[in-house]
Amino acid sequence: MGLQWFPGHMHKALKEIKESLDQVDILIEVLDARIPYSSENPEIAKIRGDKPCLKVLNKYDLADPKLTADWQAHLETERSVQTLTTASNNPGNSKQIINIVRSICAKKNASVKSIKAMITGIPNVGKSTLINILADRIVAKTGNEPAVTKSQQRVNLGDGIILFDTPGVLWPKLENPNSIYRLAALGAVKNTAMEFDDVGFYAADYLIKAYPEVMTERFKLEELPSTELAFLEAAAKTRGALMAGGRVNLHKICEVLLTELQAGKLGQITFETPGMVNIEKKQMEDAAAKKIADKQKRKQRFKDGSLTPDKKDRKEKRTEKREAQSKRMKKDRK
Repeated sequence: MGLQWFPGHMHKALKEIKESLDQVDILIEVLDARIPYSSENPEIAKIRGDKPCLKVLNKYDLADPKLTADWQAHLETERSVQTLTTASNNPGNSKQIINIVRSICAKKNASVKSIKAMITGIPNVGKSTLINILADRIVAKTGNEPAVTKSQQRVNLGDGIILFDTPGVLWPKLENPNSIYRLAALGAVKNTAMEFDDVGFYAADYLIKAYPEVMTERFKLEELPSTELAFLEAAAKTRGALMAGGRVNLHKICEVLLTELQAGKLGQITFETPGMVNIEKKQMEDAAAKKIADKQKRKQRFKDGSLTPDKKDRKEKRTEKREAQSKRMKKDRK
C-alpha cells in the first residue's frame, strides 16, 4: 500500500516539539475517542518520559460510550497519565482541561508565575477547535481536512497558563497496518494519500461485524450480508450508487460510507478496543521477531554459501587439505 505518510513539514514540527518539551510542565495529547490507540503518536510517548500527561479523548459524542470508558481505564494504567472526554458541542466539558492542568501542576514552584502546557495531536483530531474553546477566542485555524495548523505558536489562556500549540503530527514509520486504515477511514489522512476503495472495504468489513444492527438499519437492508463486498453491493442498490446498466459503483458507495462515518451519521462508532489492540501488538512483536530471525538465517546462509552436496564435499576436502598442510608446516618448523 503506497502512502505519502510523513510530509516534510511534519518532520520539522516533530523536531520542534522535541526541542520545546523540556520547557513545559505538562503535555496535553488530543486523541480521537473512536481510535484512541491509532491516533496516539508513539513518537510523543518516546520523548515524554515521566512528564505528566493529560490524554483528551475528543469527539466522544461520536464514539461508543462503553468502549470510551474501557479506553479511559486502559490509558490511565500508564504512568503519570490522566484522561478526559471532550466534544466540540460540549464546551463546558472542554473547559475542565484548565482545572485538571492546574490540579496536576499544583506542586509546581509557587515562585514561577505561569504553567506551561504543550498540546499535541494528529491531524484532524479537533485540536484547534479545542484550543479556541479554551482561549474563548479564535486563535487557531480550523478546517475539515488534515494538517491545517502548519507552525508552532504560544497561546495565553489567562489564569497563569501558557499553551504551546503544535501542528498536527504523524510519525515516520507506521508499525500497525490496521491503524493506517482506521486513520484514513476517520479522515486523519487526506483522501488523495490512499486508495479510497481499499479504505471503504476495510471500514465495511469492520462495521458489519462490530455494528451489524446499525449498518442494517442505516442502509435499509432486509438482511445484512456476511462479507464486505456483498454488503457494499447491497448498500449501493439502496443508495442508488449504480452505473449504466444497473452495475454497482463500488467507488461511489465507499465514498458514501466513509463520508457518513466521518460526519457521525452512522451513530456512535468506535473502531478499536483495548483487547483488539493487545492482539495486534502481539502480532507485531511476533512479526518483528520473525524478521530478525529470518535476517540471521540469511546472514548464516551467506556465510556458509549456497552449496550443493558435491560443492559442500569439495569444500570440506579443501578445508581438510589446508588443515593437513598447516600441520605439516608447523612440524617442519620444529
